[in-house]
Amino acid sequence: MTDIVDELKWRGLFAQSTDEDALRKALADGPVTFYCGFDPTAASLHVGHLVQVLTVRRLQQAGHRPIALVGGATGQIGDPRPTAERTLNDPETIANWVTRLRGQIEPFLSFEGPNAAVMVNNLDWTAGMSAIEFLRDIGKHFRVSKMLAKDSVARRLESDQGISYTEFSYQLLQGMDFLELYRRYGCTLQQGGSDQWGNLTAGLDLIHRLEPHANVHALATPLMVKADGTKFGKSESGAVWLDPEMTTPYAFYQFWLNVDDRDISPYLRILSFKSRTELEELEKLTEERPQARAAQRALAEELTTLVHGAEQCAAVVAASKALFGQGELAGLDEATLAASLSELPHAKVAELGSVVDLFVEVGLAPSKSAARRTVKEGGAYVNNVKVADEDAVPAPDDLLHGRWLVLRRGKKNLAAIEVAAG
Repeated sequence: MTDIVDELKWRGLFAQSTDEDALRKALADGPVTFYCGFDPTAASLHVGHLVQVLTVRRLQQAGHRPIALVGGATGQIGDPRPTAERTLNDPETIANWVTRLRGQIEPFLSFEGPNAAVMVNNLDWTAGMSAIEFLRDIGKHFRVSKMLAKDSVARRLESDQGISYTEFSYQLLQGMDFLELYRRYGCTLQQGGSDQWGNLTAGLDLIHRLEPHANVHALATPLMVKADGTKFGKSESGAVWLDPEMTTPYAFYQFWLNVDDRDISPYLRILSFKSRTELEELEKLTEERPQARAAQRALAEELTTLVHGAEQCAAVVAASKALFGQGELAGLDEATLAASLSELPHAKVAELGSVVDLFVEVGLAPSKSAARRTVKEGGAYVNNVKVADEDAVPAPDDLLHGRWLVLRRGKKNLAAIEVAAG
């Protein structure tokens, strides 16, 4: 078996464990059956979930057996959040989201071979349990003083919002999940984010009470944060989702392409499957030629391929190049072009006017005189073609897919014009 602890540490994926030496030995002696849970709190996972999904993949590639749990039960309850209660959704919505999340996780794992992955839903072992059974069989083994000491609970108790009994009980459910998976599958390791540490250890405590000879472990990965202090996984338009209908593959690619130089090295180590040598070379390139954004481009292409497939990745790379004059805009398919243009400043017009008017309309120039000056200085482009005439008017045949024009001022200032269907 591959000893993966050092690899996880080098990549910045090892925040804490219950007993590092014991965990290292278990992983070296493996294979270890481990699990990671994902609650269906939305119709899609977002890029913040990739840390856990890809760590599960990494552990499987090292020879260990993953269990991916999508919480049809815990998703109905709500894990304690730092500031407010989680919005509770109806069971039908949760069931739909469980199916969607399973479909997103499955492509990252292998379901064949000696360490084939398993997908589970904790509703399977909670739906038939009465409240009395839960309190008698599970609740009696938890000490309230210890539950109150959990960071997530303590913070909420000190807040103006307080904490409901529903959220307070979440750690019992997660603890029961670990116990159930230990009994059903021999699962001895739970993996999760460091903000889940209290819930991870709740499962260990429960197993130790009911299965005193069990050798079980918890492994927490660090929370990813941006260098500027803002939350990882957010763009200007909100969360970056894995579902292509919620965040287009083009927007997904651009999110990684625009990663701050201060963040790209840790992001690469945590999320990329490239070798140490390759990553160190990309880190060196970032130091020497940050303007080339080689590391961002490498991560954007790798993750877009992983999440959306090689064909979609090739399409968005082509679109990204074409928008900046390094490819043919007319060669882009309509869906990819529409997705890429939706990320730009844009305006809808009833009919085509002069280039000068269009530049003002979409905000590329503050006035007609400024737009004329841009044309005169050779900095105005329509569909990557330089405009030489200050009075030029695009022809209907210039419209991409009969709808759009791509306007550019200089090398980097882009905008889109959409002509309303007549």
